[in-house]
Amino acid sequence: MENAAIAEQFSLLSKLMDIHGENAFKSKTYSIAAYRIEQLPVELRALTHEQIFAINGIGDAIGKKIIELTGTGKMASLEALLAKTPAGILEMMKIKGLGPKKIAVIWKEMQVENIGELLYACHENRLSLLKGFGKKTQDNVIDSIEFFLRQKGNHLYAGLEPVAAAVRSILRDAFADDRIELTGAFARQLETLDRLLLVVPGEETYIAEKMKSLPAFQPGEKGAGTLYYRYQDTVLVGLLPAREQEVAATIFENTNTPEFNRSFFEQADRRQLAGAGGDRDIFATAGLQYIEPCLRESGKIIALARQHGIPPLIQPGDIRGIIHCHSKWSDGADSLETLALSCIEKGYEYLVISDHSKSAFYAQGLQEERVREQHRQVDELNGKLSPFRIFKSIESDILNDGSLDYSDALLSTFDLVIASVHSNLKMPEEKAMSRLIRAIENPYTTILGHLTGRLLLSRKGYPVDHEKIIDACAAHHVAIEINAHPRRLDMGWQWLEYALSKNVLVSINPDAHSVPEFGNTRFGVLVAQKGMVTPLNNLSSYGLQEFERFLEENKRRKKDRYSGS
Repeated sequence: MENAAIAEQFSLLSKLMDIHGENAFKSKTYSIAAYRIEQLPVELRALTHEQIFAINGIGDAIGKKIIELTGTGKMASLEALLAKTPAGILEMMKIKGLGPKKIAVIWKEMQVENIGELLYACHENRLSLLKGFGKKTQDNVIDSIEFFLRQKGNHLYAGLEPVAAAVRSILRDAFADDRIELTGAFARQLETLDRLLLVVPGEETYIAEKMKSLPAFQPGEKGAGTLYYRYQDTVLVGLLPAREQEVAATIFENTNTPEFNRSFFEQADRRQLAGAGGDRDIFATAGLQYIEPCLRESGKIIALARQHGIPPLIQPGDIRGIIHCHSKWSDGADSLETLALSCIEKGYEYLVISDHSKSAFYAQGLQEERVREQHRQVDELNGKLSPFRIFKSIESDILNDGSLDYSDALLSTFDLVIASVHSNLKMPEEKAMSRLIRAIENPYTTILGHLTGRLLLSRKGYPVDHEKIIDACAAHHVAIEINAHPRRLDMGWQWLEYALSKNVLVSINPDAHSVPEFGNTRFGVLVAQKGMVTPLNNLSSYGLQEFERFLEENKRRKKDRYSGS
């Protein structure tokens, strides 16, 4: 083991000791040792044990650890600390601006164990609430994490969307051809992607030569019929050459999954694709209703298209109100009045304010008296802003036993309750199911929030039986949230068809912590489209009067059910 590697081990030992709150004097000693070892003019592995101990500044304890490392390649004390440190904490140490002591606070006080969870917490303004951090630190951490994630090669759809638009625009200008189109997983609106694919008319050699004049695109390895480039040193971009008469066909086939293509060509002649003007021509020639790219995951959709049975999909403009929004009362960035006025300005008819409940102490969750104070402010603002209406809600923590966070007496004062799991996320399916089912059965639960607790690209979420959850929501008149935050998008689109078959309403909610995050709603709509959700199936598409009727009817149904009548 070379000196640089030995020094790195001592540095890591020092940092982990700080994170775990161990002896500060020893930690500093190991940090100094790391520095001195790195400066040595001779390699330690070439020295005898006596020579190692004779080095100025290398005492008995440090010397023994050096010998242990040069002999075995490991250090027992470091291995013991690594064994009790989550892998995500080690990754967090790579983020610029986060020293060991700050990481310790984040881990212990916020219960955050990886950079994905930390980024989400930053967007909820939770980091700025911790002593010794503040807004500027939080903004710097966001920038550092986003840069780090870009280098890893996987991306959220929301993060790639502006990049995709820029890449297409650059290529269309460079090739003077507006037929250049995005295809692949991006066109199908998948939540996460590892690359962008575009169809470019022309021969491979012509395209490769043209790309030499675009310095933002660095050439990568060539795939099967695909030219790969790294755009701005971060995003992998694949270019698919297409002959003049095959542009539409190439876009079509590369947009679809292989399963969809197999099913499509079981009844359509591939030769009919030649010379097609676009996707719609291809479907018309096959005698099928047009299938939006977002629906081309499975071949099952083709049977529905043959019957012209695909409904009009929900659109961003179909959202009538903002449900699930946090204000300065808990961990939001804006006041309740600012949020309401912004809703009015943007044309929304109502706002469902859903701050955190008291167990979410890290997010300044509302104690009982603060709930009552907030309700008084809501009443005042409703008198002032009518006909616009703010609904009294709460994002109530689902506690470890499945109960909600307040007494029934207080829960009854809300217009609606969003029930979500925020703590003790590491649980087996049996525990997760009992916890969620009990919350669903609670007569005050109106919407089940972010069903699995996942954070895309960073946390899988706890395991659940989706069908049983959906069945329980159907039985107890509970809507299921499509949490539209780009890192959640939970419930996933794969379960929407089953939910709709059980007449369970979904609710596309931005989980906004500031006015700009109202825009999250659009990403929830893209997910909903993949599940063939229509405005009729989505609670946040209800107009104000329809929403009020829903709440009244929902409470009546629950009262009838739980009173036994």
